[in-house]
Amino acid sequence: MDFGLNDEQLAIRDTCRDFAEKEIKPRAEEMDATGKFPYDLVRKMGELGLLGLPFPEEYGGAGADFLAYCIAIEEISRGDVSVGITMEAHTSLGAMPFYLFGSQQQKERYLSPLASGEQLWAFGLTEPEAGSDSGGTKTRAELRDGQWHINGSKAFITNAGTDITAGVTITAVTGTQPDGRKEITNIIVPKSTPGYSIGNSYKKMGWKASDTRPLAFEDCIVPEENILGKRGDGFRQFMQILDAGRVAIAALSVGLARACLDEALSYAKERKQFGKPISSFQAIQFKLADMDMEIELARLMYYKAAWLHMQGRPYSREASMAKLFASETAKRAADQAVQIHGGYGFMDEYPVSRYWRSVKVNEIGEGTSEVQRMVIAKHLGC
Repeated sequence: MDFGLNDEQLAIRDTCRDFAEKEIKPRAEEMDATGKFPYDLVRKMGELGLLGLPFPEEYGGAGADFLAYCIAIEEISRGDVSVGITMEAHTSLGAMPFYLFGSQQQKERYLSPLASGEQLWAFGLTEPEAGSDSGGTKTRAELRDGQWHINGSKAFITNAGTDITAGVTITAVTGTQPDGRKEITNIIVPKSTPGYSIGNSYKKMGWKASDTRPLAFEDCIVPEENILGKRGDGFRQFMQILDAGRVAIAALSVGLARACLDEALSYAKERKQFGKPISSFQAIQFKLADMDMEIELARLMYYKAAWLHMQGRPYSREASMAKLFASETAKRAADQAVQIHGGYGFMDEYPVSRYWRSVKVNEIGEGTSEVQRMVIAKHLGC
């Protein structure tokens, strides 16, 4: 059993760590305050090949393995989670469906500009009344004369409304299966499609510089060939997409937890009480030690899930475990980082205030903690 990283993984980790430290972290406070989407940082990530890491070079990607991609997400998120989620949602949710399920023509048309970072893409699964119940999709698409007529809405969709977003892939009910269940199909909707409207950005507690919007479809018409894969395969497809996405979110959570530890440790060494640094007090040391221990465990969990994925072995259970534990680890780390800062942790000029506001959504996006526990319990035979 070898826990070491290969040369390519190390190179990608170091490149992302350097970029996050020099380019992203110094901008994080400003991005949180203004909520402006960081187009220049996204462009630079594209130039570095970070927006197409797990895709083959023939489609404009970097040809890296899945673990290297997750490590990159961890390092970028350590700099700022708004940038980290922009990268993760674009790659895991926006571009990956084209690579996994798209035709050769769709890969050439859509995946190549996404993998090179020229464009962003979104994935529309969540609806106002279909969140954890992902099979409860109400958006409908009716096939008439070789065209899909789409009506419905989506909520909380990342990367849907930027100037460089080219479109969204949505789940829609396209009929009824023989067993009476909904037939769900994934449909490609380019940004300029008539009847497709993109709402205003949400006002969020955290991840403020990421683009998150509601979408609406009113007799939105796309050609019949705009389905991804086969008709009726939508549910199976997005469950597969979410498994890999959960591993990436686990990596994102580890990056944020590390940022919390970085700030807490630095502050504890500088802050003096009773004539000496608070890092010399056992109560503070225990908090820091617990943070470090849980971060290491969370990283090992997402490493294992990523490794299983790369081996082509089942990993749904491990993906849910990694996502659940890492997101809750990040929450505990943010809470303890604020506690170590004391009253200063409540002030927005300290990064831990931003981390505390941003961490909560890690337990919600791409499957809530409750859903992850349901998945794990299912694998236990419950």
